[in-house]
Order: sequence, then structure tokens, then C-alpha cells
Amino acid sequence: MDDTAETDLLMLAGPVPVAPQVLRALSKPMINHRGPEFKKLLDESREKLRGVFKTENDVLILSGSGTCAMEAAVGNLGGDKKYVALENGKFGERLKVLTSLYGSSVAVVADWGTSIDTDRVKQALQTGADAVTLVHNETSTGMTNNVEEIGALCRKHDALLIMDGVSSIGGIEAPIDKWGVDIAFTGSQKCLGLPPGLSMISISDRAWEVIKTTQKRPYYADLIAHMKSAEKGQTPYTPTMPLFFALEEALKMLEAEGLSARIDRYSTFATSIRAAVKAMGLELFPQLGASSAYSNTVTAVNMPPGIDFFTLKKEMKQRGIIIAGGQERLKDQIFRIGNMGNLSKGDILQAIEKLELVLLENGVVNEMGAGTLAADCVLEGL
Repeated sequence: MDDTAETDLLMLAGPVPVAPQVLRALSKPMINHRGPEFKKLLDESREKLRGVFKTENDVLILSGSGTCAMEAAVGNLGGDKKYVALENGKFGERLKVLTSLYGSSVAVVADWGTSIDTDRVKQALQTGADAVTLVHNETSTGMTNNVEEIGALCRKHDALLIMDGVSSIGGIEAPIDKWGVDIAFTGSQKCLGLPPGLSMISISDRAWEVIKTTQKRPYYADLIAHMKSAEKGQTPYTPTMPLFFALEEALKMLEAEGLSARIDRYSTFATSIRAAVKAMGLELFPQLGASSAYSNTVTAVNMPPGIDFFTLKKEMKQRGIIIAGGQERLKDQIFRIGNMGNLSKGDILQAIEKLELVLLENGVVNEMGAGTLAADCVLEGL
């Protein structure tokens, strides 16, 4: 049984540690979701989210996890569209599956953890496409893809660009208007530091033109229905009220910290983690190319010889640190350390020290070897 204690430190790619004031907001008394108080909350949250997305486009809030917004992004364009789906990780694969369900899809696939070949994207677009799907930051592989480059190709070929920003918006630089992103979405349980259950989606005027001509759209995630309700300060269906209260508080915290400062904090944490694991003699999983970079919200590391993931996870848990493993084809091949949410420099240092201790006790690193430099690397970075 894998019970998580209240004192355990979540170092996952999501859910993430939630600040006490955000947790307290979850317990606020219910209000009328058709009344003026909720209208004010919704209007202000949507406006603040436009700043987080760095967009002038409409932003809607859906009661559902990031996959809800992912399906909304594809499903609202209609069932007759041709997609180019870019995949180099688990969530690019999920988008590929959705584009196949809702339309016809041409996949541009790279090995998980390697860069998308932009020449292959150009070739796929030359055959004609209505939209391209791309994950900005793949938590499954610890890699960030170059959206700006793909956005330029989409504009050249008059294709919409759909961007999964679930683990990047609010935590990694992602100016979606500048990049020409038509539909972008994120989830509450990542960079914004909320519990799971809300997703946010932005829609450009170009995308709305297509959506408004679509005859069949998803029912629950119908973006036109959500937009009509949002204009009245409501949601089309009953909202997950406690999460809206929590979102209000989380956005206040983000505003106080500053978006640039939040991005810098996550970047510093991730840079320090990467330096530390390298000092232990471990290898980062992603194989970077011209169109990719290491993620600044989650670090993926190859499992070293001498220990398996089950043992690593168990012994880290015994020391109060919860880490993630690889998904699907990467199961038991990598481990992942997330650095989003309500984390401090001390939390990062603690996680690295415990990791080094586990590896030392299992003979993976030598007490007099590179591993002893890990904590110094973190402290230097922080």
C-alpha cells in the first residue's frame, strides 16, 4: 500500500504541493453559482489568467482536468479536420489519439525524449492540414519543445496551432500570442499550484471562426456554450466551486510573486536538480536537439545500474520524499523529480540529499566519488 503521509514532500510532475492559504480557500462556504459573487470571482480569474497565458484571447475555465481541455481543444474544431499530431512523449501521444478520434491525423513521431524533426513537420504541412497539435513541455520525458518554431510553420501553411501547456503555462516562458498559438490549455495541478480538477483554455479569433462553423461539438466541453455562459459571469454547468475559490487565491499568490519571478524560481530549482544528479554520476534522460531543451518543471533521469525504481521509490518514500517513475514504455527506465507548486529552496535541497543518501546506501554512488558533490551543486545553484 502506497499511502502518502501529510508530512511527505511531493516531488511529482503533478499533483504538486499546495500552499496553506490555497487549501484553506477550498473550505469556504458555498455561494450561488448564478449570483453576482461568483460572477465577480469568474470575471477576475479569467482576466488574471489572460496575463498568465500572455494573451489577448478569450480564456475559459473548465471543471475538469487538463485532459478535459485537451479534448475540448480538438473536439470543438469538428470531425472533418485534418491534423498533424507531433509526438515525442506520452501527452503528444494522447493528442495524437484525440485527433484520430475527432478527425483524420498524420503523426510526426520522434523517439520519446528526442526532438521533433521540423523538416518532417514541413513535409506534413505541405500536404495540407487544418491544425497541428504539440506539447510544449512533456512531463513524461522532462523535455521542452520549441513551440515558436512550429508556430511559424503553422502560420506559413495557414494551419491552427493547438498547444498543450499543462506543465508549462505559469511556470515556463510561454508567450502564446507571440508564438502564434491558436488554442492553448493548462491544468490546475501543475505550475499554478492547485489541486487537480480545473483546466483553463485560451482561444484565438482564428480558432473561434472554425469552432462557430462546427456542427457537432462535445457536450460538456462545448466551448461556445462555455463562452456564452462566461459572458454572463457563469459556467454552463455546475462549477467545482471549491476549486474556483482555490484558483482565486492561487492567482493572488502568483500576482504577488510575479509571473517572471515564478518562472525564474522554477528554472533555478530545475537547474539545481540537474546539476546535482549529474554530480552523482547520473544521466538525464532527454537527448536534446536544436528544437528542444530540458524542462524547467520536471527532471527525467535514467535509472542507474545497481538499483531498480521500486526500491528507489520505496526508500525515498521512507525518507518522506515522493518521486515519479516513467510512464508506459519508460516504466522502470527513468525516474522523475518535479519542482512545481509550493516548494522552497530547502525542499529542493532536502530531496537531493535524500536521493544521494538512498543511492549511496545502495552502492550506486561512491562516498568519496562524484555523488558527494550533489548538495554543493544544489546550494551553488540556489
